[in-house]
Amino acid sequence: MKKPWQFFLPLIPLGILLTILFHFSPFSGSSLSPLPSLSPASSQAQSPPSIVQYQKHSLPQTDLHTLSIPAEHLSRLTLAVADSLQTVSEFAQSSGAIAVLNAGFFDPQNQKSTSFITLQETLVADPRTNERLMENPKLTPYLDQILNRTELRRYQCQSTDPQAVIRLDIVRHQAPTPTNCQTIDAIGAGPQLLPALTLEEEAFVDRSTGRDAIGSQQANARTAIGLTSTGTLIWVLVAQKSTDPTTSGLTLEQLADWLKTQDIVQALNLDGGSSSSLYYQGQTFYGKVNGEGDRVIRPVKSVLLLKL
Repeated sequence: MKKPWQFFLPLIPLGILLTILFHFSPFSGSSLSPLPSLSPASSQAQSPPSIVQYQKHSLPQTDLHTLSIPAEHLSRLTLAVADSLQTVSEFAQSSGAIAVLNAGFFDPQNQKSTSFITLQETLVADPRTNERLMENPKLTPYLDQILNRTELRRYQCQSTDPQAVIRLDIVRHQAPTPTNCQTIDAIGAGPQLLPALTLEEEAFVDRSTGRDAIGSQQANARTAIGLTSTGTLIWVLVAQKSTDPTTSGLTLEQLADWLKTQDIVQALNLDGGSSSSLYYQGQTFYGKVNGEGDRVIRPVKSVLLLKL
């Protein structure tokens, strides 16, 4: 037999009904906490933390795009070399990388590398097999220096510190590998920017003849990488201004000076000019602009990759 108050339940609005039922519930007066709400803030907190930090630095004569990769994520770094030239966005699409930066020098006519590249302990690009480099009489006096230009190396080392197992270094190609380490990957370019600018030592500049192979003293689009005092790897893209296509950008000396302000202690210049390009999470930044101020999209031979 129904209790008298139960005959009125169908006539009571839902909100009032829930209040009545809770009042007669055995949990009434207890200290139960409400269920957490699925707010946007809580959803964001549950997402994986970002492994890089992107920044744009606007200067009067250039825009610099940087990616900072902390030392604990250096195992996510690798590189790639294409049989035929590709844009950085095409490298990203084929590799699944979240970030791609153009890297070593190459000859756009024969599409062969002019930089040494080692991938997973295997030499995959050797400038000594590039006949346009090795048989060029104008470069013959400089070949010993060209074949010993600076490179970025990724070492795997024996260490009790997990973060020290993967190490990066910026050294000349003929520098020995440290004791208890193996060179896993390496990609050459040059010149070294920090701690010193080695333009003449690496045969980019010959002051006796006025030779300046990469226009080091002209403002231009540039690409570089640097290591901070704490081991963070910094990718740098120097982009020209669309409103000033002829004089915007940085010289190599200006780039080195700016890198010092970012706590960077070692730095390497990569292929620049029309090759300067950076892909990050679906967006591509190009460094060079033409005379009309339009961005120049140029495929490249080799890249640095960052994967999740």
